[in-house]
Amino acid sequence: MRSDPDVNFLLDPVAALGRATLALVRHAGALTLFALLGLSHLVRPPFYWRVFVASLIDIAYYSLPVVALTAVFSGGVIALQSYTGFAQYHVQSAIAGIVVLAVVRELGPVLAGLMVAGRVGAAMSAEIGTMRVTDQIDALYTLSTDPMKYLVAPRLLAGTMALPFLVAIADILGVLGGFAVSTTKLGFEPGAYIIATFNAVKPLDVTVGLVKAAVFGFLIALLGCYHGYTSRGGAEGVGAATTSAVVSASILLLAFDYLITDLFFAQ
Repeated sequence: MRSDPDVNFLLDPVAALGRATLALVRHAGALTLFALLGLSHLVRPPFYWRVFVASLIDIAYYSLPVVALTAVFSGGVIALQSYTGFAQYHVQSAIAGIVVLAVVRELGPVLAGLMVAGRVGAAMSAEIGTMRVTDQIDALYTLSTDPMKYLVAPRLLAGTMALPFLVAIADILGVLGGFAVSTTKLGFEPGAYIIATFNAVKPLDVTVGLVKAAVFGFLIALLGCYHGYTSRGGAEGVGAATTSAVVSASILLLAFDYLITDLFFAQ
């Protein structure tokens, strides 16, 4: 029996959408199970402190330069752009508040997260993916070492703890960048700018940014470990896993940024 071309023309997009949906659900379920398994190893001994400390230093210390430069220039750009818009309505005095709130609540966590995702997420995925395709993960089993406990759990905790530290530094440097531009280029009086900054920011604003940072750090480490751990196909597979880790982490960071912002929106 010959198929009707018109029917196939209508059903093919539906079938493709169905396959894409099933694949998305399958990957989401696998990622959720992977995350739960990794978290379960955090509360079951032994815990590999040496791997945790090495991961913490790699994420927090070696990511600091790129995060710091990004924050400083972002704060300066916010000050300049705010002045351009607010000068039309003669409300330049609000620039200090705009800079500190934008940096502390949004740009600090998001930009730091994206920078770390590009640097650390890719490195984690490449390292674990190389161990997978060279059978080093299988070798861990022969040494009576659980790869999830040795490779994944310490990195999840390190990512969750390192990002709030980086974001706190980014917040300070971002506000200082806006302060430097405002006082040297836009003619603001330093004392008045500092007072306006402290009047604008509240403890909840800092808390929201740090909560975002912890979630972002967990997501970056999770996706870096997951894509590396599940990579296949030699060097090509490792490269694909690295790309997938960075892209998926960046997308999930922005999605969770909206969800957390919406959660605290009425506060």
